[in-house]
Amino acid sequence: MASARQKIESPCTDVCKIDPDTRLCLGCARSIDEISAWSRMTAEARRVIMAELPHRAAQLKHQR
Repeated sequence: MASARQKIESPCTDVCKIDPDTRLCLGCARSIDEISAWSRMTAEARRVIMAELPHRAAQLKHQR
């Protein structure tokens, strides 16, 4: 039986701290705008962002 609401894949790691320089979350590397709009985005838009996150996370790690 399919649920009325499908679970939306999220990169959230429950480390919700925003880097003041990049304005990206240190846990998932998304911007505040992306985080707040995540559940309203299309699956394709989320996939595009998910593909960018490893690069963003590497940049965040390098800046620390």
